Amino acid sequence: MPTVASVAAESMAALRLAVPPHTAGRFPRQVELLNPQPGLWERKPVTELFGDRLWAAVEAKRTPACVGLDPLWDRLPEPIRRAHGGAGVPDDATGAGALQEFCLGVLDAVAELVPVVKINSAFFERYHTPGWHAFYEVVQAARDRGLLVIGDVKRADIGHSTTQYAAAHLAPVAQGNTSSAATPDAVTVNPYLGYDGVGPFVDVARTCGRGVFVLVQTSNASAVQLQGLKLVDGQPFCLRVAQLVNEWASAPGLIGAAGFSAVGAVVSPGAAADVATVRAAMPQCFFLVPGFGAQGRGAADVRGCFTSDGRGAIVNASRSVLYAYETVADRRDWRGAVAAAARQFIIELRAVTGR
Repeated sequence: MPTVASVAAESMAALRLAVPPHTAGRFPRQVELLNPQPGLWERKPVTELFGDRLWAAVEAKRTPACVGLDPLWDRLPEPIRRAHGGAGVPDDATGAGALQEFCLGVLDAVAELVPVVKINSAFFERYHTPGWHAFYEVVQAARDRGLLVIGDVKRADIGHSTTQYAAAHLAPVAQGNTSSAATPDAVTVNPYLGYDGVGPFVDVARTCGRGVFVLVQTSNASAVQLQGLKLVDGQPFCLRVAQLVNEWASAPGLIGAAGFSAVGAVVSPGAAADVATVRAAMPQCFFLVPGFGAQGRGAADVRGCFTSDGRGAIVNASRSVLYAYETVADRRDWRGAVAAAARQFIIELRAVTGR
């Protein structure tokens, strides 16, 4: 299995070719990210693992609330859309600029309230090169505001391909005016390819203090078509995935002083498997729990995702917080509506965790 460091040198030429010459002046940070130096990811092992970092952040804010940034052009506040071209389908630069402005406003509204945000790269990738630039700028802005950042990228592949994904999305980058804060603290990954697809991300997590959240039981309605399939012993497929994730999470060098691994799991209460059973299968994994709010899950639904002492999970709400301004009379103060929705989210979770 190739390592992140071993492919850095051989990938330089190909990565440079991926940057069109005419974009170099417009997107300097992105160009730097795509033009690494050999050995750029050979970093001194960290003393604080991601599980400890995440638990410390949750303790500092006294809440396991995570706000998801899934920005859609059609639902952006009217002043932002008007400033970036008004109605209609925006071009890449216009759409990316509007998404970035909105997300920066959301970060300002929630940074003092929650410990972590989850940024879904798909909403930025839609706008191609400007979209990727905006994604990294929002990651940087969140880190600058003291937030931990989960990049919701759901990547996986095999061999050199997944190693490149791990380097692109998770490994710290420090070159020129690009700081190590330009990549997320953790990412989501898909386990369908087995450990070949996950291992390079785990390697980065171990050596760089980063985290990995493996998809186990998701919040979409059709997830049961695969995740609920029964194996010969009668257990659902997603429970077997949970057992594999627990094995990966228990490997040396991943479990911190707080008792949690740098390898966590995406787990939503669902029809495939009882969430308490999934929780018991991964006692040292932090759960990233999607589906709160707009997707119908509430505090009572997510209770089983936490350990018996109310630890070990962060709960994500996206649309119910991002677009809270749509339900208030004065839509001009959309930042205030976002902050108010985040506070209500925190209050609802308090019934589960006591925090």
